[in-house]
Amino acid sequence: MTSPASRPAGAPVAVSGVGVVSPLGNDLAAFDGALFAGRSGLRVQSLDLPGIDLPPVVVAPAAFDASTVVAPSRVPLDRGTAMALAAAEAAARAARLDERAEHERLGVFWGSGMAGAATFEATCRTVYAGRRRMRPTSVVTTMPNAPVAELALRFGARGAALAYACACASAAVAIGEAMRAIRAGWIDVAIAGGSESMLTPGVLASWQAMRVLAPVPAGGDVSAVCRPFAADRNGFALGEAAAAFVLEAPAAARERGARPRLALTGYATNCDGVHITNPDAAGQTRAMRAALADAGLDAAAIGYVNAHGTATLAGDAAEATSLATVFGAAGVPVSSTKAIHGHLLGAGGAVELLATLRALDAGRLPPTAGTSAVDPAFALDLVLGEARPAPALAHAMSNSFAFGGTNAVLIASRLDA
Repeated sequence: MTSPASRPAGAPVAVSGVGVVSPLGNDLAAFDGALFAGRSGLRVQSLDLPGIDLPPVVVAPAAFDASTVVAPSRVPLDRGTAMALAAAEAAARAARLDERAEHERLGVFWGSGMAGAATFEATCRTVYAGRRRMRPTSVVTTMPNAPVAELALRFGARGAALAYACACASAAVAIGEAMRAIRAGWIDVAIAGGSESMLTPGVLASWQAMRVLAPVPAGGDVSAVCRPFAADRNGFALGEAAAAFVLEAPAAARERGARPRLALTGYATNCDGVHITNPDAAGQTRAMRAALADAGLDAAAIGYVNAHGTATLAGDAAEATSLATVFGAAGVPVSSTKAIHGHLLGAGGAVELLATLRALDAGRLPPTAGTSAVDPAFALDLVLGEARPAPALAHAMSNSFAFGGTNAVLIASRLDA
């Protein structure tokens, strides 16, 4: 393994393995098939809240049986934590991460906006509706660092094991901080990513009350209900997912026999410090420029941006402004994959980074599937209709802009670029 000596800022951090559980599929072949075809994973779900009459909502669930995942701790798992374990197992297999890893030099960095949501809601129903005692394991199943704890137990990680809760930027921050830890020489290998599963009636009703969810259209066809950057955009659908990455210095990966083709090369996070829900274009601009500086790249080097793109009026307007400020009017191809996998909240930064990495690996840009035309107020080169060939794509950016004002930007590159 590599020595603990610090590595220079700006050094690439290899992505030597990935894993995913998502509305687009639970392996890379299925994920790629849906991603590049713009095939939607959205469907309609009713809200089962006794005594409250609420309209149904559009969601993006994952086809995943959480009961098949055994907790390393042997306590019951929340659905989101089970997803995290499944995704991380796949990433570790792809990276050939095995018992040869130096456990003291292995860290876990994980993001989730509301870990344990399904268990918490079930516990509330047990206590308040069922008038029954709750499980004695309820606390350790619902605690925000439950995925981190289970992953550390599974892989024997004795380096830093940190959980990040930054709303929609949680996973992107976790991945970026893992990258920083490897660059600084604090650890050699990180399992990083994010998970979220909160498609429960109570949580969905809470988001519905904010009036940011796209309504179920007349006729029930929800394939184009989420329309990022469109003039008639009307909100998003919530989804559930987990995505995991094995990150390490390229030399460390090669020593273990892994042959990574892609790397993280830039990261920045900041806070708008302006409003708890309304995004600020100036803060987003600062974050993108800081990530470019961290990667040692000019804006012109970026060939694709996977936008945060929530299909909300204020969110898309702010991001369109910040993208035009950084890259110039229609200066870089952009898409929002939330149109097909939904808003994944704390897992969004991880799944959208995966989409960005798949674009780099395939030399193709995924379309913004729900949108037929860009809002004429936006100076964007939005990828529409079909996937766009990009054989020379060498560097790409993934944006995550969260409630609370947290911005996180990741830049990925081909190692042969």
